[in-house]
Amino acid sequence: MVQSYLRHGPTEAFGLVASPSSNSHYDGRLAYVPALEDVLVWDVKQGQQLAMWHESGHRAEVSCIARSPQPDTFAVGYVDGSIRLWSASTSSVITTFNGHKKAVTSLAFDKSGARLASGSQDTNIILWDVVAEAGIFRLRGHRDQITALRFVEVISSSAPSTSTGTTPGFLVTGAKDTFLKLWDLSTQHCVQTVVAHRAEVWSLDLDPRQELIFTGSGEGDMKVWKLDHGALESGLQESESGEVVKFIHPVTNLPLSSRHRVSQILFHPTDSYLAVQSHERSVEIFRIRTEEEIRKKLARRKKRAKEKQEQGKSKDAAKQAQDVELEKDHEIGVADLFTPYLVARASGKIRSFDFGDQETKGKGAVQLFMALHTNALEVYSIPPPSKSKEETPEAARILSVDLPGHRADVRTLCLSSDDILLASASNGSLKIWNMKTFACIRTIECSAPICSTFLPGDRQIAVGTKSGEILIYDVASSSLVETISAHASTVWSIHVRADEQTLVSGSADKDVKFWDIESKLVDAEHPNGPRALTLAHTRTLKMTDDVLSVRYSPNGKLLAVALLDSTVKVFYQDTLKFFLSLYGHKLPVLSMDISEDSKLIVTCSADKNVKIWGLDFGDCHRSIFAHDESVMQVAFEKTDKRDFNAKPSHYFWTVGKDKMLKYWDGDRFENIQKLDGHHGEIWALAVSHHGKFVVTGSHDKSIRIWEKLDEPLFIEEERERDLERLYETGIADTLNREDAPIGSGVEGATVDTTGAEVTAVSKQTTETLMAGERIIEAIDLAETEINAFREYEEAQAGGGLAAQIAPPPRNPVLAAYEKEPEEYVLMVVERVSSTALYDALLVLPFGKVVSLMKFLSYWAEREWNLILTSRIIFFLLKTHHHQVVANRVMRTALIPLRKHLRESLRKQKDTLSYNLAALRYIKRQSDAQRIAEFFEEELDEEAVKERIADSKKRKRVSIKA
Repeated sequence: MVQSYLRHGPTEAFGLVASPSSNSHYDGRLAYVPALEDVLVWDVKQGQQLAMWHESGHRAEVSCIARSPQPDTFAVGYVDGSIRLWSASTSSVITTFNGHKKAVTSLAFDKSGARLASGSQDTNIILWDVVAEAGIFRLRGHRDQITALRFVEVISSSAPSTSTGTTPGFLVTGAKDTFLKLWDLSTQHCVQTVVAHRAEVWSLDLDPRQELIFTGSGEGDMKVWKLDHGALESGLQESESGEVVKFIHPVTNLPLSSRHRVSQILFHPTDSYLAVQSHERSVEIFRIRTEEEIRKKLARRKKRAKEKQEQGKSKDAAKQAQDVELEKDHEIGVADLFTPYLVARASGKIRSFDFGDQETKGKGAVQLFMALHTNALEVYSIPPPSKSKEETPEAARILSVDLPGHRADVRTLCLSSDDILLASASNGSLKIWNMKTFACIRTIECSAPICSTFLPGDRQIAVGTKSGEILIYDVASSSLVETISAHASTVWSIHVRADEQTLVSGSADKDVKFWDIESKLVDAEHPNGPRALTLAHTRTLKMTDDVLSVRYSPNGKLLAVALLDSTVKVFYQDTLKFFLSLYGHKLPVLSMDISEDSKLIVTCSADKNVKIWGLDFGDCHRSIFAHDESVMQVAFEKTDKRDFNAKPSHYFWTVGKDKMLKYWDGDRFENIQKLDGHHGEIWALAVSHHGKFVVTGSHDKSIRIWEKLDEPLFIEEERERDLERLYETGIADTLNREDAPIGSGVEGATVDTTGAEVTAVSKQTTETLMAGERIIEAIDLAETEINAFREYEEAQAGGGLAAQIAPPPRNPVLAAYEKEPEEYVLMVVERVSSTALYDALLVLPFGKVVSLMKFLSYWAEREWNLILTSRIIFFLLKTHHHQVVANRVMRTALIPLRKHLRESLRKQKDTLSYNLAALRYIKRQSDAQRIAEFFEEELDEEAVKERIADSKKRKRVSIKA
């Protein structure tokens, strides 16, 4: 009989505030921050997580976030090259765009939010139509990763102020290839390339009036460029000297306080501030001076020059007169416009920052939001400029969110005996989590923890540290109760015996120490007061090498000790007499565990292998190559003690530096399940005492729960599913393949200089391949049905015995949906998502395209979903133009198609024109009525005077206590 297991699945991820994989957004109240594959929405003031944007099954990390001018919509780019549009109010995906082959690094919406531009590590820029949910075109020209892009709206002097027409506009992009490029979106070509810096262009932003471009480089330079809107409006033209007119002109360099990489430049949307991050821990704020301030500054400068001339302190009178003349002709420069205001320093390394849109009430201060690399968020208040010169403005931290997560890697995890509390420790803090709400209920300072365990009673936690101490913490009071100087070096492992009387500790000082768990009074003066547990040293076992792991057998008879010499020594725990030596690993054993029936011991090592040994003779049952990197921890699954019929389990878990959690059968030596979800090395593992779930802690600072589901799992089916997935992704990758440009991370990449600068947007995924196959199946099914009924009708028309034949049975699928064959094909096509439609149509062989044309003609004649029909027709004709022209068979399908489509579109156009004319008529009527009312209104002079007088009076408000 085939062995079946129960499947485990990810149920919860917590401990994350913000991951450093992407930029963040802040609107003055809510912060939208990346959390590995999800986006979290935090109420920063209350420190509460309001929402998590999670799509089940999607594992790629968030790499970029952009907010649309439509306040509810956000674009989120991922490492796998996909972009998802999220609705903030419903926390759901609106649509998914697939076009990039590598991580999305930059996103920008246009002014209306109707178009989205995306840049990627694959060096391509794609323009997406948000409304039609389709890619418009792909721009190629950069030779390295795109780092920043912004839309440029053309400010036309001829267009009226009330003009509502949308122009394609321009796009300015910066990349690691040191170039700044300006793209004309109407002609879909690059109109100017500027060598902006000597190093990579890391950041870019436009001022609110879209006249200046600020670029930051990897060498700490910040340059200012001017956009010539007059030249943009007139287009590419030659000057009198025969040179092409430039659109971007260099202006000046702005000096910064630091020479580190300029990783972000940002203008405040409404206030006159510019923020620049060129240092890991600080953001420099520039204030944009008003015109009046600049005039005053110039006047002072002229006055000083005049005074110098009068006093004769200048070099000579003629030179001074010349300087004064220059001052008179001095125009306002960019350097005069931007003045350093203050430097906001964060408590950790800054990943990204943003200005709060809403002003702080009353004070007029501006909020600066920072997302840190250390899994924390901070908000600083920037005070408004004061008139007194003595006061130096300083940024004050007003809000922070850091308690719901660790500042460093989660190094150790342990669960209480009832699985209600989880303790996690990282360098700097020990946190206690409620396993029902996943809320952090205690945070205690703790330096360099290595291992931990709950002491009997679950009221206290013992933590082994790098300095050789064992720290005992009280959960209720969240305080350090006792510090025991246990060892001279790092305490690598501690374990409590099954009878809860003794604790054993193993250290790098080559000692294994045994401690009795004793109860003592908290306060000696009160004998009936509360009691606490303490450790009393009883004996020491000296070893020849550093001790990396210690473990008691569940029956309490044996003690296993893993040493730095790659062996495991097993002793009798009562007499400490040597029993077995387990050798076979090539590198030291990092962790081990003994099964509940004390028959098996499993060891994991830095040599990537897991070995299963018998504890009776010390024979190695099986050595398994378990992970692609070092195996960090191993633990047997525990059986629920409340279930008296449960047998001791030989299933075990392993975690490794390859970011994988794996579930194994220790009797059959088979891998039951692979669970991927972490985005960093997994350091820690804790198994539920009731066998219901497993907890992992990782370098990515997240803690994840993997729960046992009721769904059965068969190993053969899992292997088949994995192979199918691998095959499908392999096909998709083959279809997407093309020569990779420099900087894309592909070895031996060469630049495709012959390729077109603009191409279509397409990317085959498993979803599009499946959609294409569904369309092919629907066409085959419909054609079979149509042919069967045509043959029956021909037989009926022929007369004789054939006329008495019963009609053929309807296809069960069509009968179930109660649809005609043509209607069914339309239904299948309509179900393909708008973003995947074109890629699905590319899957169709030309024979199926010919068949689909007949269905399209039928839909056009019936006026069924005319918009979709037109989109498909135009795409197929554009894609298969050469075959269509060369193939005479197509003539019979295209002539009726042209006739039906033109008629249907003309009807649609007439309907739209009629509706537009009616709306314009209603508008004219409304305007005429309002104008007539305005002029016919009798103006009473006394009433007007009374209203003016009322507006001048100071209004008093009475406040009652």
